[in-house]
Amino acid sequence: MLMKEYRICMPLTVEEYRIGQLYMISKHSLEQSERGEGVEVVQNEPYEDPTHGLGQFTEKRVYLNNKLPSWARAVVPKIFYVTEKAWNYYPHTITEYTCSFLPKFSIHIETRYEDNKGSNDNIFDNIERDEGTEVCCVDIAYDEIPERHYKEAEDLRYFKSEKTSRGMLKEDWMDTQDPIMCSYKLVTVKFEVWGLQTRVEQFVHKMIRDVLLLGHRQAFAWVDEWIDMSMEEVREYERVTQEATNEKIGSFPPSITISNTPLASCGPSSAPSTPLTTEPPDFLPLPKDLPRKKSAPETLTLPDTSARRGSSYRLPSLFFWPSSSQNE
Repeated sequence: MLMKEYRICMPLTVEEYRIGQLYMISKHSLEQSERGEGVEVVQNEPYEDPTHGLGQFTEKRVYLNNKLPSWARAVVPKIFYVTEKAWNYYPHTITEYTCSFLPKFSIHIETRYEDNKGSNDNIFDNIERDEGTEVCCVDIAYDEIPERHYKEAEDLRYFKSEKTSRGMLKEDWMDTQDPIMCSYKLVTVKFEVWGLQTRVEQFVHKMIRDVLLLGHRQAFAWVDEWIDMSMEEVREYERVTQEATNEKIGSFPPSITISNTPLASCGPSSAPSTPLTTEPPDFLPLPKDLPRKKSAPETLTLPDTSARRGSSYRLPSLFFWPSSSQNE
């Protein structure tokens, strides 16, 4: 098990980001889904937890078969997917990822949002954690993003919002920006396979960092599209895009309802202690080679007992991150 804390600042308020996150997740899921693969929304329902109160529960499946290398497709089941389950008690959310093919793999994310620049060192004091848990600060404007995911319109060093007049973000923007908020994420990765555990868990954390970077960048880069939306309007946008997304991947969902009646049992009695199930996450795509900090490697080389010694596996670009019920 490897645990890290991520802190991602945004030039928004916590209340603004609540709308922006839902909009970003829905739009990104629709863009990334293709016929027969992509993100399927299985459940999106109100949920009441005895500890955290009223929230929203979301379950998604991310189908990956066509994104896997040919050698991997030969050994994994025909239907291979990652399951994302999220409980949103904004500004506190819980997200879990499990994998249909790797029951010993899981990701657990506790997220909290505050209107500050990442200065709260005690935000997860009520959660058991290692003393030496690494704190990773993510700069949405200046951290490096892979070239293939770079979009000039999403480069926050040069983007300026017409409706809010926020941007362009200079190098010291976190010290001068007002308003400013921080997304705190305590991420635990487990891959309980002897001989591979440490290497895989470290690699997954690097990919998660890139996913968080892209998702937060897009949320602000699209701010003029969602800043005037109410919660009712963004939930309706979420419903429509979820239906369109499920159609694109050839799925006909049982029903996606966003009602006013919370479900009594669509999750554990207390989400933070929810046992992980057996299905995994989605890793967002990402942007450009600039004077930024080094990000995750493109490939991971694993020891091989077969003839494929030294071959490299590129981790599929999933849409992990803030689930629409969240997040992440």
